[in-house]
Amino acid sequence: MTATNLMAATHLPLWVPLVPQHDFEPNSYTAVTADGVHVTFEDGRRRLCAKSGLWNANLGFGNAAITQAIAAAMEKASYLPLFRTAHRKAFEAARALLALPTHPYQRVLFSTSGSAANDAVMKLARQFWALNGQPERKLVVGLKGSYHGLTYGSQALSGDELGQAVYGVDGRNIRHIAFQDYGEELQNLMRREGHRVAAVVVEPVLGSGAEVVPAGFLDELGKLREEHGFLLVADEVATGFGRVGSWFVSDEWSCAPDLLVSSKGLTNGTSACAALLVAERIVDIFDATESVFVHGETQAGSPATCAAILATIREMKRLNHQDLTLKVSTGLDGLIEDLANVKGIGESTGRGCMRGLKLHGGNGLPLPANATFAAVKRIHQAGAIVQPGPGRIQLLPALTYTEDNFQELRDAITQGLKAAHADGVFA
Repeated sequence: MTATNLMAATHLPLWVPLVPQHDFEPNSYTAVTADGVHVTFEDGRRRLCAKSGLWNANLGFGNAAITQAIAAAMEKASYLPLFRTAHRKAFEAARALLALPTHPYQRVLFSTSGSAANDAVMKLARQFWALNGQPERKLVVGLKGSYHGLTYGSQALSGDELGQAVYGVDGRNIRHIAFQDYGEELQNLMRREGHRVAAVVVEPVLGSGAEVVPAGFLDELGKLREEHGFLLVADEVATGFGRVGSWFVSDEWSCAPDLLVSSKGLTNGTSACAALLVAERIVDIFDATESVFVHGETQAGSPATCAAILATIREMKRLNHQDLTLKVSTGLDGLIEDLANVKGIGESTGRGCMRGLKLHGGNGLPLPANATFAAVKRIHQAGAIVQPGPGRIQLLPALTYTEDNFQELRDAITQGLKAAHADGVFA
């Protein structure tokens, strides 16, 4: 039985995440190869990727320098753990990461995903306050509409609707607040429960919907931290490594985070990897009390992963990633302007190379989830891969996009939405 015939069998051997299995279309959605900014599928179609894999292949698929560095590391040491031991590549990668942000950090903890890293963030924050003699400070605050992952802890922290009630994730020590109100809801929470808040976790641009957290909220957040002392966490899983601006968006913040979480672009999508950058305030209490942080992951910070981090940093510097980000961001500005008059498209969200385009039905209301997925499917059929978001499509192209790529994307979105209208998706 050929691979294609096997795919067409009644029962798929693979449980494909986040979609119903009964109507999954293997030929159209099973990738075979990926190079540059294109992905070739079983149906023979070569489609333009407008979401950089999962907005992690920021420099495109198959960057030679990064893949060669991984191969060399695998030959030298195919695996080494970070359980009660270390290895040289992990130290090198940690030093390189600490040299990137504007704000100072002292130590790096490696993880395998943004989800797992956010679980570690919550554990670390609660232990920090226990070591400071305030074990009652267990509340972790996230933003409404935020996305922090799908592991048990990070799914609870996520403010987007992700079936938390169905899965029984434990949200008893989680709170969610609005960010469009310049911190009013956060102020009210702090008046009620500030003595119990361990940390506030903020995505500079929300991964779900590409909504930008305004400067006014961040200013108020900094003032409230001065008053109440909670840890401030920048979740830059999606926004870091040139996706929005410089290395990290929180470099712009006047209030330096106590923890920074990086993942997606960290290895250009080549490895299961995340990194927590930990500030002096946290490191000092753990060192002074000789305390152990009980967290570890088998595959975290392997030699190949750390080689990928180092190579990605080198490549971003060699290619002058800030110029690349500016160029692609400008290209997105032009694309969004050109698409503004396409039927069904509303206002845009986001900044840098992380954007959303709202979709409206014939009644003027945001498209429901099933209609949004249908619109994304039509765009896929027209030749481009975009990300569905709440009532919108999200555009997260690689930093290597060219003018030709933008024209290709413009055509696919226009054709895809035209087909969606013809099929009654926007009715």
